[in-house]
Amino acid sequence: MEEVETQEEVLVKQHRREKKDLQAKIQSMKNNVPKNDKKRRKQLTEDIAKLEADLNEKHQEELRELKSETDTKVQEVIHEVKSLKVEGEAVEEVEQPRVTKAQKRRDKKAAQEKERESRIAEAEVQNLQGLRHQESLQLAQKLAQQQLQIKEIPSDGHCMYRAIEDQLAKRAKPGLMMSMKELRSCTAEHMKNNTDDFLPFLTNPNTGDMYTTDEFEKYCSDVEHTAAWGGQLELRALTHVLRLPIEVIQADSPAIKIGEEYKDDPITLVYMRHAYGLGEHYNTVESLKDSANEES
Repeated sequence: MEEVETQEEVLVKQHRREKKDLQAKIQSMKNNVPKNDKKRRKQLTEDIAKLEADLNEKHQEELRELKSETDTKVQEVIHEVKSLKVEGEAVEEVEQPRVTKAQKRRDKKAAQEKERESRIAEAEVQNLQGLRHQESLQLAQKLAQQQLQIKEIPSDGHCMYRAIEDQLAKRAKPGLMMSMKELRSCTAEHMKNNTDDFLPFLTNPNTGDMYTTDEFEKYCSDVEHTAAWGGQLELRALTHVLRLPIEVIQADSPAIKIGEEYKDDPITLVYMRHAYGLGEHYNTVESLKDSANEES
């Protein structure tokens, strides 16, 4: 007997088709714009980002409506069952035919597949509504204006340093090829050698008092030898170590620029508040894939 698809399963499949159709449309749009037409390619990138955002918003609204309709129907069934119990209506127990082992296996497999599709639909709702998804969309649109996209960095406590390491590797300039460990070591050394520039901005989280000399020494040691997360103080130190400006792009506020006294092209990082369950995270950037094709 052919299984009847649920509304969730139908909607999830519809969304997959629409995403596939959009990708085909985007590819057609790219093919129609000459690769050497920089102005039209930039506008194309912005148009593509908007199309993707609009489709995601449409899917989000459709999934919300379906969830609302389903909840309403469930409440109606519950109400009807309660009414039958109150009225004391007797329900005849119908003897069920014996089910074969093969049929049980088929039924179990069908139930598991329906449950899987239901989880997919629920996950898509949560993903589309989630802060991480919304933040990623905002960042993608901002970066597209600069012909850039996010390049993921592992979330291991070293993300800021690894992102800068990636940016330096792309420059391939003598004296600027530094590993994550070297960046941490140089950051700690600069902070220790310029205590007055950093100590006043560090306070004990338990007492609110400014760090003592010993606490500051331990802080710098953690910067060098542990996976302590890096922030604006460390970025300030790194601008002086590298003699380069650093730009940090954020989703819902203007970019932060540090070390503007240095006039070289800035290192560009992406700061994400909602990337992981533990909180903040830094990623690096790379040229949009389409931009890379133009240069090749």
